[in-house]
Amino acid sequence: MEELNLEQPIEKVLNKLESWYEGVIAMLPNMAVAILVFILFLVLAKLSQKLFVKLFKKASKNKALESLFGTITYYTVLGIGLFIILGVLQLQTAVTSLLAGVGVIGLALGFAFQDIAANFVSGIILAFRKPYHIGDVVQVNGIMGTVARTNLRVTVLKTFQGQENYVPNKEVLANPIENFSILGERRIDLAVGVSYGDDLDKVEKLVSDTISELEGVIRKDDMIFDYEEFGSSSINFNIRFWIKFPNQPGFLAMRNKAIKAIKSAFDANDITIPFPIRTLDFGSREVRHSLR
Repeated sequence: MEELNLEQPIEKVLNKLESWYEGVIAMLPNMAVAILVFILFLVLAKLSQKLFVKLFKKASKNKALESLFGTITYYTVLGIGLFIILGVLQLQTAVTSLLAGVGVIGLALGFAFQDIAANFVSGIILAFRKPYHIGDVVQVNGIMGTVARTNLRVTVLKTFQGQENYVPNKEVLANPIENFSILGERRIDLAVGVSYGDDLDKVEKLVSDTISELEGVIRKDDMIFDYEEFGSSSINFNIRFWIKFPNQPGFLAMRNKAIKAIKSAFDANDITIPFPIRTLDFGSREVRHSLR
């Protein structure tokens, strides 16, 4: 039998190990520089995060947004340091592959989570624009309630019936937002009717004086009284007046007080609020037939 010749394979392995050893020795200075760069960017990332948070607090009080952007700043600086380290270690191929991988992953995630991304970006915009605050009474996309809490995905509205509605931030940003609390005032519009036999000048003065004397009415010079139409059984008018708007229950209580005050004033001055009168003609053939 021929003897197995192991000298050549062993020599190749030894040569390979020697070349690796020489490569590691040659890379030692670069590795030392890479470690220093990593430590430098670690400190720089922490300082950048603190600086960003300090500046962000002057622009917004949103804690969730502050934490998010602070984290993004931290890892962005670290990412830049990583690419520099790979360059120092002469791993350009790894850098290229890493960039390509990040691009592909980002594209895939963009398609897969486009609704989540849209709500996220909308949440960031809303945090800076601040169209409402916690506790404000708002109406968004047909839903009216008090802003209970917000985050980067949804705005939570607590309705006056006691339910919580989770409105995606994308819909909040895309639809009109009615904020009833931001100005601290709100107008009440009441529609009333009086009979054709009443003195219209007397009615106007009586209603205007009654509303002006109510506690809680503000901007009395801006109160508007206008006759609107000749109704089927009454002459209809509107009285529009302003109140402070602390909350929705306060608005309803003030409207209730105004209706009772107008009714009491009409009763005291013999002014009639008519109601529709319907006449049934029992002489018609159809009615007689139905009664049989």
